[in-house]
Amino acid sequence: MPSPPGGFEVPLWRALAVFRLASLAYVCVLAVRDADRYDHPYAVGALILVMAAWTAATAVGYARPAWRRWPLLLADLGVVLTVVLATPWVVGRAALATGVPTMGVAWMAGPVLAWAVSGGRRRGTIAALLVAGADLTTRERIGQSSFTGVILMLLAGVVVGHVARLAASAEERLQRAVELEAATRERERLARGIHDSVLQVLAMVQRRGADLPGEAGELARLAGEQEAALRALIAGTSPASAAVLPDGTEAAAVDLRTLLGRYASAAVVLSAPATPVPLPRRVAGELAAATGAALDNVGRHASGRAWVLIEDEGATVTVSIRDEGPGIPDGRLTEAAAQGRLGVSQSIRGRVADVGGTVRIVSAPDAGTEIELTVPRAQR
Repeated sequence: MPSPPGGFEVPLWRALAVFRLASLAYVCVLAVRDADRYDHPYAVGALILVMAAWTAATAVGYARPAWRRWPLLLADLGVVLTVVLATPWVVGRAALATGVPTMGVAWMAGPVLAWAVSGGRRRGTIAALLVAGADLTTRERIGQSSFTGVILMLLAGVVVGHVARLAASAEERLQRAVELEAATRERERLARGIHDSVLQVLAMVQRRGADLPGEAGELARLAGEQEAALRALIAGTSPASAAVLPDGTEAAAVDLRTLLGRYASAAVVLSAPATPVPLPRRVAGELAAATGAALDNVGRHASGRAWVLIEDEGATVTVSIRDEGPGIPDGRLTEAAAQGRLGVSQSIRGRVADVGGTVRIVSAPDAGTEIELTVPRAQR
């Protein structure tokens, strides 16, 4: 069962809420200890109440994924910066000079961690620099301990942000693995049903009609081809599937010549460049399938030879399929689509359009048909 969005980040947000509560308790302990050294002890008490209220508000806000957005993140940073910048007045410069901690102490790291969990290392670093800069402005003298606090805050933002991004990446990979497993199970289920019905019928037609003359023999041959193609499809080894490299990863592109080479025969002449014609695997697969559909129409309606030409034009790749059949009468494609025969509109035009390409059909009675399939090499 797929994990909910942001599921791996939930423990991080809960840990952040616990950290803010613990750091607030630490601030309270320090306030009680140093109460007699503050310039405005009542203001310190009021500021602690504000910090407690904001700690509760962020615990509720960050617990809801829909609220983990810029409004809450910016408000969080703004409240903490206000508390930090109010320190010189409520605590007093003299007290700070004698070593009294600032009001924020560890609590001011809250927005740094929140920004890191929500946006990774870069966002955590930005928040750390802003909070650390505000903290340094409250001090008359900046010593080694001040810089140590800044470095620790930067490290917290970077490390927590890195862990958060790793968690998000792990969740995405788990989601893909779950989807792949579900798709594999569904394919296996369909394969069992197809094997018990369609494949057996096609195999029987191929066996019984293989030795028959005329159209019956041709029908048996086509049944055999479709059986092989269907077996390859349900086994996940379709020629249009992605190429696999020796290390087991999928290739970024496939050579179109390889996919179209399977159509070459005594009746189909294939002309291709001498060098590879690489295309993104999805584009090459759809283009090869559209070419196959066009050649299937040639076999059914033209019953003659066909010529397939691959042209690599740099930004685009064009595949031309030409035959010497009777041609397509005007209005025939529209009529066929209205009758539910969608070979051209879906198997050819639809496939090419899905990858951003265009289809051009030139035909005339008794002059054959030429279909040009043009696809862009770069996908948007």
